[in-house]
Amino acid sequence: MNKAELIAQLSEDAGITKTQANAVLDSFTATVTKTLKKGDKVTLVGFGTFSVVERKARIGRNPQTGAAIKIKKKKVAKFKAGKELSAKI
Repeated sequence: MNKAELIAQLSEDAGITKTQANAVLDSFTATVTKTLKKGDKVTLVGFGTFSVVERKARIGRNPQTGAAIKIKKKKVAKFKAGKELSAKI
């Protein structure tokens, strides 16, 4: 499912226009992004938790040459599905 399909489904389910559904989805993603940037978690009970984890610096390999390369540490977003979501899948 892509963003347009998600917006169409939200619009239909909530009985709102696609423009309103798009605004809601954009607001949700912006809010989650801002919260994660601050280092906080976003927990939606029954759905899951968005959080930030830091990957350690490590040594990797260039697949073409086999040469060792340094990979810097970085922060990445993580999602852990909640119990109800896991049960429904």
